This record gives sequence, structure tokens and C-alpha cells, in this order.
Amino acid sequence: MKTNPAGVLTGTHYFDGDVACGEGAMAAGCRFVAGYPITPSTEIVERISRRFPTMGGTFIQMEDELASMAAVVGAAWTGTKSMTVTSGPGFSLMMENIGLAAMMETPCVVVNVQRAGPSTGLPTMVAQADMMQARWGSHGDYELIALCPQSPQETFDLTIEAFNLSELYRVPVLLMMDECVGHMTEKVIIPSSEEIDVAPRKLTTKPPEQFLPYEINGEDVPGFARAGDGYRFHATGLTHDERGYPAMTEESHEKCVRRLIEKIRGNADRIARFEEEGTEGADVIVLAYGITARVARMGVEMAREKGVKVGVIRLIVVWPFPESRIRELAGKVKAFVVPEINYGQIVLEVERCAAGQAAVLPVSHGGGGVHDPGRICDAIQEIAK
Repeated sequence: MKTNPAGVLTGTHYFDGDVACGEGAMAAGCRFVAGYPITPSTEIVERISRRFPTMGGTFIQMEDELASMAAVVGAAWTGTKSMTVTSGPGFSLMMENIGLAAMMETPCVVVNVQRAGPSTGLPTMVAQADMMQARWGSHGDYELIALCPQSPQETFDLTIEAFNLSELYRVPVLLMMDECVGHMTEKVIIPSSEEIDVAPRKLTTKPPEQFLPYEINGEDVPGFARAGDGYRFHATGLTHDERGYPAMTEESHEKCVRRLIEKIRGNADRIARFEEEGTEGADVIVLAYGITARVARMGVEMAREKGVKVGVIRLIVVWPFPESRIRELAGKVKAFVVPEINYGQIVLEVERCAAGQAAVLPVSHGGGGVHDPGRICDAIQEIAK
């Protein structure tokens, strides 16, 4: 086992997705994690709690998930890259403070290793039913970024990407894993620190007497000042002006929240990431994400053997959704097939973007296991007729 001077591992390893997530966070420069144990995510913080002492990091087991998210927001304002980890019930409890982080423009990462619900559900078994909660879970209008890995290697890579995006856009970024990816064990290659692109915190260059915490000067994202560096500013979840002071008017709210929306929507095509294969000349496109994308490829191959022209889109970034590409493809294909381990969530976005130009067929699965690839093949054949 090799480490670099900061204690971060390098080399080739045999990790499950949860461990890969922890190692990715440390490689990204994360040095504060607050969390509460919950299946199937606990292995992430177990790994981090053992490894942080070797690199000066701090892990705190909080009394619950509300406190965990609050601690992450506070730690992030010291300039420390910060993260919390949970699953469905804990994700629900975090929502109020995720909204606070969005309003305060707090860079941080929230990992949700999804399991079957609602409520306690099947704590040790897979689902993908938190995808719409990731987009709409907290009250009010805001925009976040959510990524969805399909393997332990990609979990490592996308954890780093999640931190980079959080720094670039000063926004909470969600890593929407699932139990299968979290608990599957595969080869994970960790490059040297020199080969990993790590985005630093965008600190203000202005002197304290000229600094306004939410001044943008034509940019989407304001500069950051760390608590304790001599900058005096006000941070609040209330609608605020450029000074961070509460501004209780309709005009102030429009200005404040509109920018929270537009800094993501205006960069949606830049943020969106997906893999596309076999879509040129296809009659049907299968759109999937996470573990379901891996299973869906088997169904696609079965359908191709039966003569169906079928392509694949695998979402890597789920939010913001790749609207422009789906609209473009909807005018060229007969149909989309959308398998996911829920009773219909991302399929609704596909329907919205297809806007009646192409049929959309969900292949729903309530959780507890992955799809039978034969069901996906059957759906492809049915809608291709």
C-alpha cells in the first residue's frame, strides 16, 4: 500500500464503492466529515475515521443527520473541504440544512448510498428512489448538482469531481450512489496526487475593508472569505443582499434566488455529463444510471441480437438533466426505454424533454435487487414494433 506525503493512497486496490468514496474524498482534499451511522453508507465513514488521523482530518459522529449537515455547513465556512454521508432516512433529515447550504452558497458534498424505502424499508438492499428528492427535497427554489457512479472506480473519480464542482459553483453537490455500487468490490486505481485535478477554494483577493461576501461583479459565483481570516461578514439563510445582510423585499429575493438558479442552469450544458453509445441511427434509446446502467447493457445486447437498433445513454451527472440532448434525440428515435429502481422518477424528465416527439416506456423496479435484463430486452422489443 503506497501513500503520498499527505497520507492519501496511490496504486491499484481492491475496494468496494463505499471505501472508494472515502478514498476519493481524501484525495480531493476533504478534511472534515460529520455523519451518523446508517446502512448501507457506514463503511465510508468507517474508512475515513480510521484514515483521517494520518492526514490531519477531523471526523465527528454527530447525534443525528440534522446535526451532521449543520456541522458540515459550519466547517465549510472555515475554508475546509467538508462532506457528510447517509442513506434515505438520513437524507430526508438533512434537507433543511441542505437548503441552508444552497442559500449560503456553501461548497460541500453530500453522499447518499440509496436503499429501498419508504421509511426504514429494506435497509441493506438496493434502490434508486431518492433521485427526485435530490432535486426537490428542500423547500424553495434552488439548483444543486448530483452525480451517479456505476462502479467503485467511478465512485472514486466522481467523489473528486463532486468536490471540484462544489468549489467551482459554491453549491452543495450530491453523490447519489446505490447500495449495489456501494457494496460491490472491484479494482480501483488511485493515481498519484500530481495526476489528480483538485479544485482549490476560490478565495477573495480583496482586502477586508472592500470585501462583500455576495458581490459578483458580473460573475456567477462570488469570492469566498474564510471565517477567522479577518473578514467581517454576515452569513444567513434569510434572503440577503451583497453584504450578506437580510433584505426582506420582493426585489431582493428575486435578485438573490435568481442567481442561485442561474449559476447552475446557465452552465447546465457545461456541467452535464453522460456516456452515449450506439445512438446514431437507433430506433430505441435506453437511458439509465448507476447500477441499472450496467444491468441495462445486458438487456441492450440481447435486443441487438434480436435485430433491434438500440442505443444507450448513461447519465453520469443526473442534475442538471441533459435536456438539450434528450430533446435532440427525441426528434430522431421512436422511443426511449428508462429502467430505474423506483416506480418512475427520472423517466418523468425524459417524458418532459421528449415532449411527445418519441414514446417513453418506464421499466420500473421497486428495489431490493436489480432488474432482470430480460425485462429490459422485452421492453425494448415491445416499443420498437
